[in-house]
Amino acid sequence: MKKSNSIEKLTNWEHWPSAMFYVPNLPYAFYLALKAKHFAFFSVTNPCIKSSGNGTESKYETILLVPEKHRPKSVLIQPNTSFDGVLKNLQKQQINFPLIAKPDVGFRGLLVKKIASEIELKNYLDKYPIDIIIQEFLDYENECGVFYHRNPKKNTGHITSLTLKRFLSVTGDGKSTLKELILADDRAKLYINLFAEIHQEKLASIPNKNEVVKLTAIGNHSKGTQFINGNHLISKKLTDTFDKVSKSIPGWYYGRVDLKYNTFEELENGTDFKILEINGIIAEPTHIYDAENYTYLKALKAIRAHWKSLFNIATTNHTTFNMPYKSPISFLNEIIALKQYTKKIKRFSRETP
Repeated sequence: MKKSNSIEKLTNWEHWPSAMFYVPNLPYAFYLALKAKHFAFFSVTNPCIKSSGNGTESKYETILLVPEKHRPKSVLIQPNTSFDGVLKNLQKQQINFPLIAKPDVGFRGLLVKKIASEIELKNYLDKYPIDIIIQEFLDYENECGVFYHRNPKKNTGHITSLTLKRFLSVTGDGKSTLKELILADDRAKLYINLFAEIHQEKLASIPNKNEVVKLTAIGNHSKGTQFINGNHLISKKLTDTFDKVSKSIPGWYYGRVDLKYNTFEELENGTDFKILEINGIIAEPTHIYDAENYTYLKALKAIRAHWKSLFNIATTNHTTFNMPYKSPISFLNEIIALKQYTKKIKRFSRETP
């Protein structure tokens, strides 16, 4: 089964490693750097976020930039915090179980987990002695990613990617175990190791006939969530809503917002939605991973188009608003430190708590 899954991931470009999407575009990246006459020109794209959101920024500090009505209740837990202190902090912020825990610095769903009890939370915090952000679990019906960018000299921006997210689930037949249902699903079986860990106590159980079992609550591609191209839903009304979001966060001009909502009408009108996190310059237009409605070559082209917008924003901030580019050496050192940190937390994830 493992070999079969590996072959399927190899033949379906949706599951290819990120290098396959960025290495072919490196010549264009070098061209933009030469045009800007600076190899870290992108560092001033989002002045309100550390290094414009290169992955080293604090998720907690970034989410606090979002207006309160559009952000989940969140707390930052540092490694030396007593567990009693953690619980008191959660109580103070009125964050109840289940909740979401994730590294304060991280990406691509690394170590993001839905936690149902105090025991689970204590085990999680003991296993990962790093800064952890805890957020309330938002029981909204839908989740999506909206890629927005606006030139600092203009009052209106553009939404160039809208990604709808379909969470994996299986439906019981009254005879098959949960594991058998997962293995019988063409997409779910690709993530059998992940789901075996999440549902380890339920794998041998038999769901009732027509019972829908949601396999994951985390809207990351790496967690099995299917990304669907929703660009046909981009409208002036939706863009107006995100113009307001951008202006409410001075210094944020480019990136993807991951959010939850109940009805698209409420999202479009800006009346009810919650932003889970804001991703800056390393954000992807994730609609490109809809392999059923997109092609690999179009995906590469979409990435270049977004980089062109990034270039225009960064150079405007530099030339018009006199924002200095970060030293390429400083920027590179941050990336090296991030890679070391990522290795560290991946090592934690392989160790027994």
